[in-house]
Amino acid sequence: MEHANHTALILVPLMSVVIIMMILMARKKQLFIRRIQGLGAIDEAIGRATEMGRPMLCCIGIGGLDVPTLQALAITSYIIKSSARFNTRAIVPVYDPQTYPIVEEAVREAYVSEGRPEQYLADDVRFLSNRQFAFAAATAGIIYREKVAASFLFGLFAAEALIFAETGQQVGAIQVAGTPSTTQIPFFIAACDYVIIGDEFYAASAYLSREPTLLGSMVGQDIAKGILITVILFGAALATFAPVLGKSFGALFNK
Repeated sequence: MEHANHTALILVPLMSVVIIMMILMARKKQLFIRRIQGLGAIDEAIGRATEMGRPMLCCIGIGGLDVPTLQALAITSYIIKSSARFNTRAIVPVYDPQTYPIVEEAVREAYVSEGRPEQYLADDVRFLSNRQFAFAAATAGIIYREKVAASFLFGLFAAEALIFAETGQQVGAIQVAGTPSTTQIPFFIAACDYVIIGDEFYAASAYLSREPTLLGSMVGQDIAKGILITVILFGAALATFAPVLGKSFGALFNK
């Protein structure tokens, strides 16, 4: 902030206040956010796996303890809660050893919250490897061996994204993906059935979890973006027309 101009010094605190206010409001009442089309595909994919009697794969990417991974874990928790109602098995491969106990506890809690603790199988939350392509090969092997009916790919991904998506395509899995990794989105679009793009990834976890902090921050950010766009348009209009108006008024007063 020490190199920020006066506009940034005003806008950043203003946006922060707006977001905090929305979070506080979300704790008192449910805020509305639009349902993303790809979210309907999650229930469709769970239903397909249930009908076929085959397991699902829920991959949370190759990130560590960061925001995208935690967002992906929130989406995975929703998926497992939904699948628990139909006794559908979900396999969760884990890349980072530090996130493994967190993922394990989140999956267990998802089953417990649905009143189905007996469905939790420790072997279904698997730490595979923290080497990128070793993890990719092991996950692809799970997809082939288990013949998963649905594949959910949410989180941070790199070159292994296409390996997962192509393998799922070959076994006939319905695939739903979402990532903030912009370089991998084209591969998911090419090989997956539904893709949640960009900011929708964060909106998805807020919509599914209904957690007040996530809901409030999403609505607050949208309002802040609206304020920023308004300021930009006003500034552009002012910069465009001010010289013309200045000359017109100058010429009028000179007469």
